[in-house]
Amino acid sequence: MKTISKLLALGAVGTLTASAVRRVMPAWAARTRQLERVAPGLRSRALYLQTSVDGDRKLRMARRLLSRPGPLRPGVAVRETIAQMPGGDPVRVLLYERPERVRPSGALVWIHGGGFVMGVPEGDHEFCSRVADELDVLVLNVDYRLAPEHPFPAGLDDCLVALDWLHDRCDELGLDPNRFAVGGASAGAGLAASVAQAVHDRGRPTLALQLLQYPMLDDRTATREPSPDGDALVWSSRSNRFAWAAYLGHEPGEPEDRPYAVPARRHKMRGLPPAFICVGDIDLFHDEDVLYARRLAAAEVPCEVHVVPGMFHAADMMVPDDPAMVEVRRRMIDALRGALRPAAR
Repeated sequence: MKTISKLLALGAVGTLTASAVRRVMPAWAARTRQLERVAPGLRSRALYLQTSVDGDRKLRMARRLLSRPGPLRPGVAVRETIAQMPGGDPVRVLLYERPERVRPSGALVWIHGGGFVMGVPEGDHEFCSRVADELDVLVLNVDYRLAPEHPFPAGLDDCLVALDWLHDRCDELGLDPNRFAVGGASAGAGLAASVAQAVHDRGRPTLALQLLQYPMLDDRTATREPSPDGDALVWSSRSNRFAWAAYLGHEPGEPEDRPYAVPARRHKMRGLPPAFICVGDIDLFHDEDVLYARRLAAAEVPCEVHVVPGMFHAADMMVPDDPAMVEVRRRMIDALRGALRPAAR
């Protein structure tokens, strides 16, 4: 009864009766055990209320929640425009820069997260404007098409169009074609990895870095059973299975031979752009991300890996002021700074 009283006091179960609380106690106990693995500074009551995105109704709700724009850093201008290549579909993009940006500068093509099925570029206003401000570069943020309405390769095609459009306008926009990076978070990082693979195979443009924040790289992770201690926090196995099926148009783990559909299924890693990968050690994507980094390193691709103890998926969005999350963003900025700085004369 002491535990039930505590749950009711937290307000997380609303007006549930004591008998109803008893029925949810096993799941609640499992979640409590999971939270013991979370770094103390990242623990939040909101983690008790996690639900999976595993159907149309929940997807609609999640899309509404993720449609809110983030804050812009003062002094950074953002404008919306359309990127389009001959014969291709138009792609809405956001451009961030300081009005006094020194030209020519480097550029970052950023791809938002959301499991391939949700999210808007405006949600990453804060990070994109920070990069533009601190590194004095142009940042392009892609509004790519989402699954299941637009399965692979629609989203990837949009990202490639945005990159090509930007690269073709180096003179007009004041950009150095040798100082381009691509990056993203979660599914956006998975798309960034696919972009890096496609760019390498066709030989243009040169990328100085692929910045991969807890990347969603391998559909086969969705075929594994959740841990006996409970499903992963924030992005669960159920969400992962739903999202990969929506994106690929078939169940995860089935044969897949389309290039760039699943970055982790690529065999040849040699020659890919240098990478920075960060992920939490209790993130659902931890194992696939670390394996991908090892494969890059084995192929002599420079790869920096930052594994954060006690960090769940997207913790930096929920608890941005925690020192470990501040450090994550600092390391990402530093990786970009090193890749996009002008070449020594």
